[in-house]
Amino acid sequence: MKPRVSLQDSALRNGNFSLRIHPVRSEDTGLYEAWVKYNTEVHSCLVELGVITVTLSPPNPVIQNELLLMSCNSSHRASLVETCWFHNEHPGPTSRTFCSFSGALSILHPAMSDAGSWRCQLRYSDKEIISATYNLQILGFDGPTNPVVYAAAGSAAD
Repeated sequence: MKPRVSLQDSALRNGNFSLRIHPVRSEDTGLYEAWVKYNTEVHSCLVELGVITVTLSPPNPVIQNELLLMSCNSSHRASLVETCWFHNEHPGPTSRTFCSFSGALSILHPAMSDAGSWRCQLRYSDKEIISATYNLQILGFDGPTNPVVYAAAGSAAD
């Protein structure tokens, strides 16, 4: 897993033997075991790493008005009950929520307003709730709705 894995050497002196994986990949899912020997004592711990993946079809960046499929999957073993997608969760007119029984969200004609932060939330039969955030980029034109722009003679026009 090198060079994606590191230990914080300075933290080891304080008893912190955390493992850092960056970036996490789907294949990193599984059980991790750490053993630390201090004098004659041996300490160990087990940690299970679950991975959630957000994928786009076609891949990011998305072209304005082209069909977009966003899917969200997790390594969690229980049955998926519901998937919810949250767009721009801060309060306001651009905040939207979509829920379904599958992990996918289709946007037929993505617009510039669809760009930004999307969070998928997976709810499972064992009451576990897992979420991930994805920053969606849209390539397109976000100009005036009226294609006529007036500029004064001698000035610049954008």
